[in-house]
Amino acid sequence: MKFEFSLKKIEEISADFELVFIQNKNIKNLKEYKNFFDLNNYTGEGLCIDLNSKKLFIELKSLDYEDIRKSFYEAYKYLEKLNIKTIKTPSIIGECVVRSFSALVEGIIFASYKFDKYKSEKKQSNIKKIIIAKNDINNKKFNHDEAKIGISRGEILANATNFTKNIVNEFPEFYTPLQMAEDAKNLAKANKNISCKIYDEKFLIKEKMNAFLAVNRSSVHPPRLIHLSYKHKNAKKRIVFVGKGLTYDSGGLSLKPSDYMVTMKADKSGAAAAMGIIKAVAELELEFEVHCILGVTENMIGGNSYKPDDILISREGISIEVRNTDAEGRLVLADCLSFAQDLKPDLLIDLATLTGACVVGLGEYTSAIMGNNENLQNDFYLSSKKSGEYTTILHFNPYLRELIKSNIADVCNVSSSRYGGAITAGLFLDKFIRKEYKDKWLHLDIAGPAYIEKNWGYTNFGASGAGVRMCVNFLIYLLRNNK
Repeated sequence: MKFEFSLKKIEEISADFELVFIQNKNIKNLKEYKNFFDLNNYTGEGLCIDLNSKKLFIELKSLDYEDIRKSFYEAYKYLEKLNIKTIKTPSIIGECVVRSFSALVEGIIFASYKFDKYKSEKKQSNIKKIIIAKNDINNKKFNHDEAKIGISRGEILANATNFTKNIVNEFPEFYTPLQMAEDAKNLAKANKNISCKIYDEKFLIKEKMNAFLAVNRSSVHPPRLIHLSYKHKNAKKRIVFVGKGLTYDSGGLSLKPSDYMVTMKADKSGAAAAMGIIKAVAELELEFEVHCILGVTENMIGGNSYKPDDILISREGISIEVRNTDAEGRLVLADCLSFAQDLKPDLLIDLATLTGACVVGLGEYTSAIMGNNENLQNDFYLSSKKSGEYTTILHFNPYLRELIKSNIADVCNVSSSRYGGAITAGLFLDKFIRKEYKDKWLHLDIAGPAYIEKNWGYTNFGASGAGVRMCVNFLIYLLRNNK
C-alpha cells in the first residue's frame, strides 16, 4: 500500500472514495445526505456512508493520537470490503504534526494486517493508495515536510510492529530457536546497518550460562543466543535491549494445565519485539548504538529436565534455587542480562512475557514498567502514552524482596507468596543487575498485551507487537530532549 501526501486540496484530488470526519459527535451534519446507513455491525459507532457521493463518514472523538489511529482503522476496515483502489482523506493535526501523520498511517496499516499464511482461502484488499490532502479538517496550518516525516515514521513503526506480530503468530513446530536465528540473520541481510551474531550451546557452556542452559535441557531444539547490533556514526548513547525468546513453554516438570499451554507460542514476544525495535531504529536512522540480546530456547519436559529443588549457578555467579520450572523466563533473562551488561550500556531494557500475575493485576491490554530509577520509569511512562501502547509503573517494595530469599541459595526463582508475582519476578531480575547499572535498567513485562485471542482497538486477534512502538518512541523522546 502506498501513502501519498498531496499539495492539492481534497476536492481537487481524484480517488474512488473520500473520508469525511465528523467531530464532537456532530452527526446532524449528515442529514443533508439521504443515502447513508449506519454500520453498527462492525464497531457500534461513528461510521456511515453515502454511496452516491462516494463518501465515508467517520466519527473522530478527539485529536488524540489514539483516536486518530482508531478512526482510520475503522474507515479502512469498512472500505476494504468494497471494490476500490484509492482513498483520499483530509489531514488531521493534533498536538504534533509528525505524530499525527504517523498515527494516521499506523491506523491504516494495522487495519490492513492479516496473519492468513495458513488459510487456504485468503481475502485480499484492492486498496492500493491513500492520498492525504494538504487541507486539515480544522484548517490548521502546518509544515508539509513534517507531514512527510510523519508518514514515513508511521510506515516504519507499523511495519516493524507487524514484523514482530508475524514472528509471534508463528506456530511452535515451525518456529524453533533455529528459525528465530534464521530470521535474525535475514533481518541483518535486509538492512546493511544491522549486524548479527548467533551463538550456539557451546558458547553458552563456555560463558557459564547455566540457568539458560537448564531451561533448554529437555528440548530437542538447541538454544541460541542472538546478538543484533546497529551503530549510527553520531551515536549519542549505547542502548541494549534484552528479549525473552521462549519459542514454546510447556512449563517443564512443573507442567502447565493444557488450557494454559495454548498461546504459549507467544512466549517469544519479548525477543520478537526486540527484533522489531532494532528494525525500526535502523530504518529511522536514530542516533544511537543499539544492541539486542535475545535468549532463545524451548522449555520442554523429559528425562533430562531441570527439576524443582535444583540449584543453578548463573553467569553472574549468583546461585538460584529452583522451586518451579515454569518460572523459566527469568532464568534465561538472568544470564542474558549478565551478557548484556558486558556491553556497558547507557540504558538497559528487557522485554518479556514474564508473569501471569501481571495480566491478573493490570488486565490484558497494559504492560508493566519496573526498575530502580523512578525518573527513568516516569519518562518512559509519559513517552509510552503517546506511542499508542498502554503501560503503568509497578514500584519495587523492599518487603517483597523477602519473598524470593532462599535458605540454600542466593535467590529463589519463585516467590514464597502468591501475591505480588509480577513485582517479585522483577525483583528476581534485579538481583542480576550490577550496581553500576541499577539506575540504567528498565524491566517491561508485556505478558498482557503481547497476545490476545480477540480483536481490540486497532489490533487484530493474536499478536499485537507489544513493546515495539513504546520503546522506539522512547528513544525518539531521548533524542528530542537530549537525555
